[in-house]
Amino acid sequence: MGIGHLARKFGQAILPVRISASGMAVSQWEIAESFHPRIPLPRSIEGSSHSSMLELEFAERTDVGRVRDHNEDYHGHVAPASPGRVRTHGWLFVLADGVGGHEHGEVASRASVESMMEGFEKAKDGEAHSQLLPRLVQQANAAVLNASHAGGSSSSGMATTMVACGLRFDRVTVAHVGDSRCYLIRNGQAVQITRDHTVANEQIRLGLVSSQEAVDSSTRHILSRSLGTEMVANVETNDHQIFAGDVLLLCCDGLHNEVTASEMAAMCGHGQDLHAAAEKLVAVANDRGGHDNISVQLIRIRDVERMGMYRGRPYKLY
Repeated sequence: MGIGHLARKFGQAILPVRISASGMAVSQWEIAESFHPRIPLPRSIEGSSHSSMLELEFAERTDVGRVRDHNEDYHGHVAPASPGRVRTHGWLFVLADGVGGHEHGEVASRASVESMMEGFEKAKDGEAHSQLLPRLVQQANAAVLNASHAGGSSSSGMATTMVACGLRFDRVTVAHVGDSRCYLIRNGQAVQITRDHTVANEQIRLGLVSSQEAVDSSTRHILSRSLGTEMVANVETNDHQIFAGDVLLLCCDGLHNEVTASEMAAMCGHGQDLHAAAEKLVAVANDRGGHDNISVQLIRIRDVERMGMYRGRPYKLY
């Protein structure tokens, strides 16, 4: 069967590439990633520089909202300290939404984020994010459990959601537990690339209720997964290719319950200033009630380094 027939059969683009390994150039065929149909490829990726390093800009914002008297959200990031660490470690962004109210949800969110950041900084050079992030989430889960135990009976109900993004070369790995989300904004469209771990969403997946019924359900905000409730966290991880111009948006439910995906795309796309966009997102959520704490991280990809993988090792694509 010819290459053209294979491409049509599997719905993927098959492109010739050259892989450089230890001074040897080897001709290969690469099956390019087939994106989810709701995530359009960039309108133009011609002329991008494949010799550049991963470059990005970002903005972060958190707000207590209009109803709560304290903020149980927490977020952080780890930036590479040198050009070498851009390739060996990359970037980490992580956002958590504490659960428990007076059971110290803010302690849970902070413990989980700080654990992720510390583990990322100490990670082995070149460790794959698809392996690293789930391991770090398990460590963060243990950190929340330890904090709960140290706080005594008043902290017994503490827990937190979490969404984390690791970026390296031309990939983003997303690990999440709970209903904090990550969106990929491309070509004016925002697509949710995480899945809410709520009872209502599980009922939709199992066909027990319709999407419309779930909107009005009393279980729509009840988490089916979180950090700090079990000895082993049930973390979900996925991986996506990124392109220059893409924007990643991490947020808690205090934002995505009030602002639609299309509104997020309109505020963050087309080269708009990310700090201004973060302020506007928070302001809109507050104007619509500010019923919960509101947190957002915005990451714009300015350039990527195209890489392939061979036997678990990265190689530059030309």
